[in-house]
Amino acid sequence: MAWLEGKAAVVTGGSRGIGRAIAEALLERGARVTIGSATPARLEQAVAELEAKAPGRVRGVVCDVRDPDQCRELIDGAAEAFGRLDVLVNNAGVGIFGSVATLSVDDWRRVIDTNLSGVFYCSRAAIPHLERTHGWIINIGSLAGVNAFAGGAAYNASKFGLVGFSEALMQDVRHAGIRVSHVMPGSVSTEFSGRERTAGEDWKLQPEDIARVVIDLLEFPPRALPSRIEIRPSQPPRK
Repeated sequence: MAWLEGKAAVVTGGSRGIGRAIAEALLERGARVTIGSATPARLEQAVAELEAKAPGRVRGVVCDVRDPDQCRELIDGAAEAFGRLDVLVNNAGVGIFGSVATLSVDDWRRVIDTNLSGVFYCSRAAIPHLERTHGWIINIGSLAGVNAFAGGAAYNASKFGLVGFSEALMQDVRHAGIRVSHVMPGSVSTEFSGRERTAGEDWKLQPEDIARVVIDLLEFPPRALPSRIEIRPSQPPRK
């Protein structure tokens, strides 16, 4: 029997894109999944579509990860509903780009609070549950966490911070039996930050590629911890 059969997972930002692909992959392997999203209509649609494929194994919770109380309700509610928590995938993220001179304070806070603080809030709430199951925390970051670019001040800061947070968290909880991995994709073809997919993006990674990495991590033997995974398109356009 696969390790994920009967296990319980939470995926933040799970109503579309990478999070949706991860939720689908978990369900395909027999897990029970709670997805969080800050957008109620999108969440309702995603849950209905996933429920059709995996009846009784999907929950949806409206959760803005910038709010620590909502994060705790998401995590504790998932553990209560399914009787356990084995996996937390911190996937919720937002990208707002602009130079330091033009970026508003509100936009800065939205990016940092979503991409970094939200991971802290959810991880902190999940640790007591994951200690009981010797579970996993998987943070979905970005290669922007090691490669800065003009106009990326807020986004780079959030993703660079996530690198440090993930590595410190891993060392905090490894002896409690919790494994922590940080997945850092390059360009992924999604509707990230509201942008529609466009033609000519076949070279980019697909959400399913990131989901496969997550599943592969979860199926590693307990003695092994791939703590940081970089994944990039194999043949990006030549510059």
